[in-house]
Amino acid sequence: MDLTHLHLILNHLPVVGIMFGFLILVWGMLRGYEEVKTVGLIFLVVTAFAALPVYLTGEPAEEVVEHLPGVSEQIIELHEDSALLSLILAMATGVLALAGLIFKRFSSAGIARVSMFTVLFLSFVTGAFMARTANLGGEIRHTEIRQTAQTNAPATETKQKKEKDDDD
Repeated sequence: MDLTHLHLILNHLPVVGIMFGFLILVWGMLRGYEEVKTVGLIFLVVTAFAALPVYLTGEPAEEVVEHLPGVSEQIIELHEDSALLSLILAMATGVLALAGLIFKRFSSAGIARVSMFTVLFLSFVTGAFMARTANLGGEIRHTEIRQTAQTNAPATETKQKKEKDDDD
């Protein structure tokens, strides 16, 4: 197994994990179950830190696929930019979820409640960005899910690369 394979295996964890953590936290808040809130926060902390190896294996994965036929450098760059933002949001979510756990245990109910809603909002935003990042990653090799405007770009790039190679 190489780093590209590891990237493809791990990339699902933060995407699905953030969404599950969000849903668990929502359930706990709606029902008033303190234990469920705690599980949701812990889930978000663990998931946020799982995003780090996914991000770090992205560059080696790019090195493997960037020269393959049909792969668009533009889509890779969009995915890479989105991945950085998703990582930053995931880390912020994880840190705030950890702070929420601390506030829940050691501070007033009001501060704990505000931190819960802050984590809930941020985990929703993070989940949306993670989903976008995952979709862009899928578009790198799966031309069938690319949008029409992006579909023409890889074909043009591939044709230009082929013409350049033929000239050599």
